[in-house]
Amino acid sequence: QVQLVESGGGLVQPGGSLRLSCLASGFTISTYVMSWYRQAPGKERELVAGITTGGMTNYADSVKGRFTISRDIAKSTVYLQMNSLKPEDTAVYYCNSRRSSNTYWGQGTQVTVSS
Repeated sequence: QVQLVESGGGLVQPGGSLRLSCLASGFTISTYVMSWYRQAPGKERELVAGITTGGMTNYADSVKGRFTISRDIAKSTVYLQMNSLKPEDTAVYYCNSRRSSNTYWGQGTQVTVSS
């Protein structure tokens, strides 16, 4: 069955970096739109970055120039490189895969940006 497992979250100081990983199983990631979402306490879940089946990427305005989404098809893994982190980036980050009406979520990984 389809499974998404995130890792790489943690506590980091403002200005620091983290790389999140999403290991996918049960499908081929190049045939799904793969995305990262985040949800901060008391806020709705929001799209952070996505990568299409053709490899095109898109980003939320709030993370453009700081975050990079990428994928390693052979490793069935999607990454989110996060640089110049800010306290407002603090949230649970979720991996998402979508194709037609099928969508799947990982369990999330906590990212906390604080001094």
